[in-house]
Amino acid sequence: MRIGLIVLAAAPLIAALPAQAQDSAVASTQIAQGDYSQAESKLLTELRIHPGRPELLLNLAAVYAKTGRTGEARNLYTKVLSKDDVLMDISADQTAGSHALAERGLRRLDAVQFSAR
Repeated sequence: MRIGLIVLAAAPLIAALPAQAQDSAVASTQIAQGDYSQAESKLLTELRIHPGRPELLLNLAAVYAKTGRTGEARNLYTKVLSKDDVLMDISADQTAGSHALAERGLRRLDAVQFSAR
């Protein structure tokens, strides 16, 4: 099953690529524009309706990582890894699994924490 469309956020240190789902397109745009507060609000609302959707969890993890809440971001990446791997569209001609995206997010978190020491 293939879901979501991943959009590359402008910030180079973002912990994950924000994933765009049918119901979270607005949140993906807000993440790319740096409007993390509005994106977080939208994503939390969507997660109440669709708990566990990997594109929503990855987007929220990106928001948490970008706003310095690395523990919360790490928990969401781990949650994605605990679920089935889902193939996601990164662009019109590129896909990646939700596990690969979560692992990439965790590596970026580790790299940011290591560089901050």
